[in-house]
Amino acid sequence: MKTVVLFFEKGSKTRKVWFYQLDPGRNMGKTNPLNDGDLAEFIELQKTQAESPKSWSVDVAAIDPTTFDLSVKNPNGGEEIAHRSPANIMAEIAALDAESTEVLGNIKALL
Repeated sequence: MKTVVLFFEKGSKTRKVWFYQLDPGRNMGKTNPLNDGDLAEFIELQKTQAESPKSWSVDVAAIDPTTFDLSVKNPNGGEEIAHRSPANIMAEIAALDAESTEVLGNIKALL
């Protein structure tokens, strides 16, 4: 589950939206709650809305005015994952299946 917190400055027109991606490096829950240490970097960066590997800004003109969708991908966030096509996955499963059949056949011949 993702949580989004929005801060607005009263009397000021929004020109940029600053994003911060919190990554405490662990699963959080009832027995492992968010703590002050988890928020230290956020608190420091939000003062100036600085750019970092976990924070970035988007010009308000780039946000769709009909949906105001703020689900923007972190442009600083590591390598993009190359997903395999379903056909490639099925071909690999078939190859592994054939290999398993051959191994089982060799085992059966030994019995």
